[in-house]
Amino acid sequence: MITGNTELIAHIGYPTHSFKAPMIYNPYFDSIGVNACVVPMGCKPDDFPAFLRAVFSLTNIRGALITMPHKVAVVDLVDRVTPTVSVAGSCNAVRIGADGRLEGDMFDGEGFVRGVKRKGITVAGASVLVVGSGGVGSAIAASFAAAGVSRIALFDVNTVSMEALAARLRQHYPALDVQTGSNDPAGFDIALNATPMGMNPGDPLPMDVSRIASTTFVGEVVMRAETTAFLAAVQARGCRVQVGTDMLFEQIPAYLEYFGFPTTTADTLRNVAQIKYA
Repeated sequence: MITGNTELIAHIGYPTHSFKAPMIYNPYFDSIGVNACVVPMGCKPDDFPAFLRAVFSLTNIRGALITMPHKVAVVDLVDRVTPTVSVAGSCNAVRIGADGRLEGDMFDGEGFVRGVKRKGITVAGASVLVVGSGGVGSAIAASFAAAGVSRIALFDVNTVSMEALAARLRQHYPALDVQTGSNDPAGFDIALNATPMGMNPGDPLPMDVSRIASTTFVGEVVMRAETTAFLAAVQARGCRVQVGTDMLFEQIPAYLEYFGFPTTTADTLRNVAQIKYA
């Protein structure tokens, strides 16, 4: 029930038809008795700069979830961002800071890294291969760097985006060993697919599975199926894995903390969510 005391989280993007957040956050708020609501707000790119400022003029706004196509544009519209946003080149959370200025952060990669840690994998000091240097891959690489990995190797067929991400990582984390140009997974503690490969049957695999050791932890960002062909192939080699939807559910506690709401676990969110995945 929305009342005059309801606090709002704007979920801003376009189009809104595929938005999943309201069906996760709102059942969770109901379950713990918090009078808050995530509201989808369809906003086209031309209207976004003015709309973002207008939303934050509301007195009952708690924050905003920013999704496509605004994740990149919003970086230049807020007053300050975290190093993770600077490395990722995108932002998916905005709030009003203590000084009244708009500040932004990025939690796609945080969700992925939290999921890896929760499975008992040591991230600090680890070596990581990230295949895909687009929005999701950049965010994940930024969060792994913030978590203290010792080495990150990047691969993308778009060499411009790959090298640009590498340059941002080196700028913000000068002690980090950043490599580019190879998707060979041999010798890495963690390897992940941050490309759309696996969205469709028959897609080529993002890396040579025969080169992955059984001790390598392997992650996936594709959410269309829990077990993609890539994950099935590495599981057959004995690897532990992280499915794509883990990144979604694991980042929500980080959002809740950012907006000042009671936090929770990904398992709790999965139990109360009113959505189902294959």
